[in-house]
Amino acid sequence: MGSEVLLDGGVVTRCRRRVHLEHEPTVRAVPKAPPDPGVEQRIADAAEHRRALADKLGRLLGSDWTEIPRDASVHSRERATLAAMRAAAPYISGAQLPCDTTGGRRGAVDVLVRSADGYVPLLVVRHKVTDPGRGARTSPLTDPLPESARVDPLRKGRAQSRDQLRLAHSVRLLQACGMSASGRVVGGVIGADADVVLWHDLQAPSWSGGRSVLSEYDERFADRLAVAGAAASEAEPLARPSRISDCKGCPWWPVCAQELHATRDVSLVVRGEDAVLLRRAGVSTVDELAEVTPDVAEALPLAATRTSDAVLLAKAWLRDLSLVRRVPHLDVPRADVEIDVDMESYADSGAYLWGCWLSRTDTATDSGFDEAEGYRSFATWDPLPSDDEARSFAEFWSWFTAVRDRAHDRGLSFRAYCYNELAENRWMLASAERFAGKPGIPTVDEVREFIDSDEWVDLFATVRDQFLCPNGRGLKVIAPNAGFSWRDAEAGGENSMRWYRDAVGLDGAAPSESQRRRLLQYNEDDVRATLAIRRWMTTEAEHRVPYVGDL
Repeated sequence: MGSEVLLDGGVVTRCRRRVHLEHEPTVRAVPKAPPDPGVEQRIADAAEHRRALADKLGRLLGSDWTEIPRDASVHSRERATLAAMRAAAPYISGAQLPCDTTGGRRGAVDVLVRSADGYVPLLVVRHKVTDPGRGARTSPLTDPLPESARVDPLRKGRAQSRDQLRLAHSVRLLQACGMSASGRVVGGVIGADADVVLWHDLQAPSWSGGRSVLSEYDERFADRLAVAGAAASEAEPLARPSRISDCKGCPWWPVCAQELHATRDVSLVVRGEDAVLLRRAGVSTVDELAEVTPDVAEALPLAATRTSDAVLLAKAWLRDLSLVRRVPHLDVPRADVEIDVDMESYADSGAYLWGCWLSRTDTATDSGFDEAEGYRSFATWDPLPSDDEARSFAEFWSWFTAVRDRAHDRGLSFRAYCYNELAENRWMLASAERFAGKPGIPTVDEVREFIDSDEWVDLFATVRDQFLCPNGRGLKVIAPNAGFSWRDAEAGGENSMRWYRDAVGLDGAAPSESQRRRLLQYNEDDVRATLAIRRWMTTEAEHRVPYVGDL
């Protein structure tokens, strides 16, 4: 007997509640959140990347390359794919695999590769799939076969669970139609660098250890199929709403938010697995969590510090407080010469803009340090990836270190600040590595020495350690508490991706000067926001933000 629903491979990494809502007839007409422009842009970028790779592989592989028309109907593409497989075509691009009505599966795959007596799936993705190192099994694009894979002395594979689970889904579809290659079950991925095929052994232990990728996939898919089946038949739901990180960009969030607020669900202040554990322990609402006493807290399944924070967050949420001080007295490292830094990047292609705001104390001025206060930008408007990125980064680093050296020469203290150092650290180190030897580029050791020093301050960590934040700790959430607002009502990381495309003319139009100015203003406001938070924490916050001891 066939399944009532057919699911694609994406369901195994999708929220269970979202899978339910996508298949429940009674909520399909309920208004959903508008599409996220940033998500739409990433989807468009990925499609463009796949198209470019298909064209490149078609040129490399010549008559062995079979293209399934992407604009045809699903059924037509299924028939064409099955015909190509039966004809033993070496490579099939844009394949639409026959539906597995018994297993409840449907799906497409970027490329099917003929291997021995059947086919293996190959994905084309727009993210990095390897890192420098060794041990990955790769084959060249000119010979994209699993039989040609060798241990790569220059690369190690990234544990991209989503990629591996999508490959497992394609394998099960191939097995269902009798077209899967025999032997070891593998799948390939071509990443953003588009220089090799990375091959995954899907019968090896998964990224989480223990069982294989296929076993992990089978368990997840069976669960999602049961959730969707219950929803489609309007049976008792197998998935209830719970707030997780994915809710931010989910079109179904308005539906879930309404239900969560109506029930005052505990996940409104404690997300993810912690909320699940608390519900199992009998703490289901924010009100119940706020009433947890120390002796009850000892029996809860969370670590002591997490439990304490959760109780305080619940109390703050009930009082509609956006911030609560963890500590009696706030402490922000300050210096005579200070630089706030913010970097703008475009996906994994590179960092196109380094923005800085310099400020100084009267002590610095009196000592003869006369570097002008205010905003400075170091940008490249060549579409990334580009060697001009090396120039802009070198100019940023040269100016930055010159300011630091001048401060040291005058016996002045120096500090630089960012908000969540992961991105800035990543691109400083990556730029030093990628552009090593070019004029003005520091060594990786020089960069690492700086980011490991006390002169590099992650203000996000400072906020995290000294405040409880019921609504999150993002810059756009915290800065308004300091009285700061962005000049652009649409300011945000996702929108900046779209502005960047216009600024450099990625979509074929002439580069937009107005979008370049918009990006510079956005970047300037980001560094001014970190400055505003620091000054606010030093002067006002201690008197305006309630202390946890008073809750």
